Formats: sequence, C-alpha cells, structure tokens
Amino acid sequence: MPFLLRVELPDVPGSLGRVAAAIGEAGGDIEAIEVVEHRADDGTAVDDVLLETAPGVMPDSIVSACNLLDGVHVLWISRYAAGGNLFLDLEAVEELSEHPVQALDRLIELIPAVFRSDWAARVRRTEDGVTVLHSTSAAPDELGWFDIDRSTMVESDDENTVLAAAPLLNDIVVVGRRGGPEYLESELARMGHLIGLAITISRS
Repeated sequence: MPFLLRVELPDVPGSLGRVAAAIGEAGGDIEAIEVVEHRADDGTAVDDVLLETAPGVMPDSIVSACNLLDGVHVLWISRYAAGGNLFLDLEAVEELSEHPVQALDRLIELIPAVFRSDWAARVRRTEDGVTVLHSTSAAPDELGWFDIDRSTMVESDDENTVLAAAPLLNDIVVVGRRGGPEYLESELARMGHLIGLAITISRS
C-alpha cells in the first residue's frame, strides 16, 4: 500500500539522507520525493515522500523512526491512491497544453494529484445560489462561496477536512484534504500560478 509522508526537516546537506535511511530501516521503500517548501526564516524544509511499506509494517513505525531524528518532524502521513508517482506542476501544464479546449475542466481533475488532495471543484455564484460546475468524484455535492482575490485557506464546515480556495475567472476553485495537513503558503502560490497558466492555455 502506498503512503504519502509529509516531513519537516533541517534544510542542510544530509538531512534527507538521514530521513531516507530511517524510513528504510523501519520497513518503508521510497518511491519518490518532492521538496514542497524551503523556509529560509528558520532553516527548515518540507518534503513529500511517496513510499511503499513492507508486509506487516505499520505506518506508525515509520513516523516514529523519523521523529526520533534531531530536527525532524512528521507533519502528516496518509494512504496515497493517486498512482505510483508524485504528479508535478510541469506534468500538469503539459497535460493541459495537450487539451486546451478542456483545460479548465482538466485542471480540476489534476489538482488533487498535484496538491495531494482528496478532491477539487469549480464553483460559480449565481442568483439562485452556488453551483458546482465541475468536480472530482469525491467532492461534496454542495459547496459554499468564498469572497477571495488570491489562493488562500478557507474555513471548512467539516472539522476533518481542510480547505483551500483560489479565484478562476468569475468562479473559484475549492480544494479539500481530509485529515490535513493545512496548505502551505508555497502550495497556495503554486496553485494560483497553475490556475493562471490553465486560463492562458484555455484561451490559446
């Protein structure tokens, strides 16, 4: 079973190697790693690690092994069913460029994999309320409206789900993660950038 581990670690040479060694010793096999954020203010980084566990290995043992390392803190671990690799921003742009007419709908379908989320939806405010224009299968049937002018975290009615939202033309994109973690500022900035590229591609 694949798991996605989000870990905070010192942004110095050798830190990722120590984390990788701890994961291996605890029975995890790393498939891919992506640097999510560099934090110059405190000298840390946040990485996403896609891993497989050996039979009988519990994810808690991997978390414990990582947390024993100096300066390392596991922020989140969850099952990850989005395929055998991490889907990167550049890959999303390439996919959108291949289907420019459907770029905005395809964007919604790609966002969960790119931002390690459970669902995404494009919603529009009308005189009759809020309409979901396009969504992934796990998205709620009904969503509220958020008055925003940039990508940001927004309040969720479900205490087990964290939400982010971003403007898309006259609509907004709402993205949800069950069980966290909260969206980092770097992720929100990337989300806004990717949406801007999708709009440009759709007009080409």
